Amino acid sequence: MADNTPILELRNVNKSFGPIDVLHDISIRVRAGEVLCLLGDNGAGKSTLIKTMAGVHKPTTGQILMDGQPVVFNNPREAGERGIATVHQFGGTFALMTIGRSFFIGVEPTRGWGPFKIFDRKKANAIAVKAVQDFGITRIDDGDRLVGGLSGGERQSLAIARAVHFGARVLILDEPTAALGVKQATHVLRIVNEAKRRGLAVVFITHQVMHAMTVGDHFAVLIRGAVAADFRKGEKSREEITDLMAGGETMADLEAQIEGYMEKHQGHPPPPAN
Repeated sequence: MADNTPILELRNVNKSFGPIDVLHDISIRVRAGEVLCLLGDNGAGKSTLIKTMAGVHKPTTGQILMDGQPVVFNNPREAGERGIATVHQFGGTFALMTIGRSFFIGVEPTRGWGPFKIFDRKKANAIAVKAVQDFGITRIDDGDRLVGGLSGGERQSLAIARAVHFGARVLILDEPTAALGVKQATHVLRIVNEAKRRGLAVVFITHQVMHAMTVGDHFAVLIRGAVAADFRKGEKSREEITDLMAGGETMADLEAQIEGYMEKHQGHPPPPAN
């Protein structure tokens, strides 16, 4: 595999539900050590796109590729086995469980033999705490703490650390900072940068332009299920990205045309269409 081969790529992906077309000819890619930011307001198609990448939906047409090879995911488990991990708001962690138990839910380490096996709480706690602290969240130092007592940013960090521990190569982060304050959002953005530094491919879904610009390397703006713009870091300003997300670029062009017409016609607006 060439070094610049995307870990995850979508080529000309369309998704329809009966007569309703939701995704239109989506082509995006994300490489190791890169953050792809998917930007769009509510209704842009972000949720359907995430579910298509993660194996919840199959594309109606088009291809999904990993490491340059076409793949078909029949369910999220198959996507997970290939290293695609989705982290939703607040991490999808279990509020009434301890950190150690939540970290290993479904794959609990045990001690003992045969029918006498029991959950190895000490081992689980030690691994979970170390995994989170390795991401720089040093305030978590007790695996017996309830997840519900953590801040939103800490819960996101726990979920991301868990995904990395279990072999994620692609992290899909669904609006990870949407409901967080400035300090907590900063923690999550630091975790995203650390994941990138470790060589993971990160798909960061958000409608918050400043957060995207802080961590993003590559950007795609979704409007009504289609990629309206695809650009690299530094190629567009915050204002240009915001306009794109709102369809503002089209509106700005229309306004410029109207102003140009009025300048040529003594301030009169264009006549109404027939």
